[in-house]
This record gives sequence, structure tokens and C-alpha cells, in this order.
Amino acid sequence: MGLVDDGLVTTDKIGTSNYFWSYPSAVIQTKRNKLQDLTSSVQKQEEKKERLEQLIQEATQDRQETDERAQLLAELKQEQSATKELQAELQKYKENDPELYLKKEKASKIAKEATNRWTESIWEMQSYCVNKFGMERQLFDQTFGIKDDFDTVD
Repeated sequence: MGLVDDGLVTTDKIGTSNYFWSYPSAVIQTKRNKLQDLTSSVQKQEEKKERLEQLIQEATQDRQETDERAQLLAELKQEQSATKELQAELQKYKENDPELYLKKEKASKIAKEATNRWTESIWEMQSYCVNKFGMERQLFDQTFGIKDDFDTVD
């Protein structure tokens, strides 16, 4: 089946039998098709690259270095640096974000509920083993590594 998966052998089911065969020219034809696909893909990418380079060249020719353009570029850089500074300052206050605080509080509540649910399940299992098998609670705790301070979370 490995040869079938690799495309080196062809298979067909005729009736209840599986027939396998391989033509020497089939591998060559498969490789030719793959080469042709890759060649056409490379050609398309080269055409796209030439088109984009031409667009870049046209765009740079259309732009003229004027005082107004230089002033606008300088203003843009100032605004971008101011934005970065404000983003950095915003990061300082992010840990005091009320939405983030509420999400953490909700996650904490869910974690506590899950912990208490598992604790209750362990107690149920302990009660079952003690009642069904006559096992002592201390032996159960010792066997499963349950410490004396095992309790629900408040």
C-alpha cells in the first residue's frame, strides 16, 4: 500500500480482487506533469513580480519631492512616535484594566467551582470505597496521597 500511496503503483478493485500494476511511462508522465505545473507557477510569479516592480517604478516617478511632501512625512513620523509612546503608557495601566480584572475574577470563580467539584468527587469515591470494600479512611487517604488538610476551597 505504500507504493500505491506514493503513486508508483496503480490499483483497481475488480470484483472481489485487487489488481496492482505499474507502467514505466506513468512515473515519467507524472514527473513531467509536476514539472510543467511548477514551471507555469514560476512563470506566473515572475510575471507578477515584473508587474509589481513596474507599478513601484511608476509610483516613485509620480512622486515628486516637494517641501509639502517632506513636511507631511515629518509630521507622520512625529505622529507615529507619539502613538508608540501612548501605546507604551497604555501598557503600564493595562494590569489595572477593569475588563481584565473582571475576566480574571470570573476565571478564578470557575476554577474554584471546578476544584470544589473535584474535591466532592474524591470524597464520594472515598465514601464508596469505605462502604463497599470496608476500607478505612486513613488507608484510602494514604493510598491515594491525600493529605490531612484536603478540603474545599472558599
